Amino acid sequence: MKLYPIKLLPFVSETIWGGRKLIEEYGVETEKSNAAEGWMLSCHDAGSSSVANGVFAGRSFADVVKENPALCGKNAENFEDFPILIKFIDAMDNLSVQVHPTKEYCELTGKGQSKTECWYIIDCEEDAGLILGFKDKISPEEFKAAIANNTLTDYVETVKVKKGDFFFIDSGTLHAICKGILLAEVQ
Repeated sequence: MKLYPIKLLPFVSETIWGGRKLIEEYGVETEKSNAAEGWMLSCHDAGSSSVANGVFAGRSFADVVKENPALCGKNAENFEDFPILIKFIDAMDNLSVQVHPTKEYCELTGKGQSKTECWYIIDCEEDAGLILGFKDKISPEEFKAAIANNTLTDYVETVKVKKGDFFFIDSGTLHAICKGILLAEVQ
């Protein structure tokens, strides 16, 4: 098979916090009312990109990669699954506060998958920010009480952002994308 540059179409996710910038300003085509996330490069089970051109046109990128692992280079056999997901996220409201498990925790429990990600701020409102970790050390008891009392945001570190900023979020880090941010995420 002759290799060629493959153009991908994103899997689009619609949510209650999603905006329309990806549709109106970046040309993402969808029948959905918003494009909260555009999974630009994805072989993920929850949503694969699709191929827009050439001999693979109309097929899911996940299926194409499974049938043609050489497309991913000579080291592709080292990975059970396609190891990268690149998405654009348009947050018109605050997203949930999350912590992805560390590799050590996943190995200890035999559950889950570790996830490290990075964010590049494509565009944002003037007062936009991210939640990244805690202001100070917090005990497990304080953490549970803050969740129960709905005061967790009193303990978190909020970082103001501007267009062009880059953030690395290691697994195990408390984090959240706040409203008014359009970013690219690589995980």
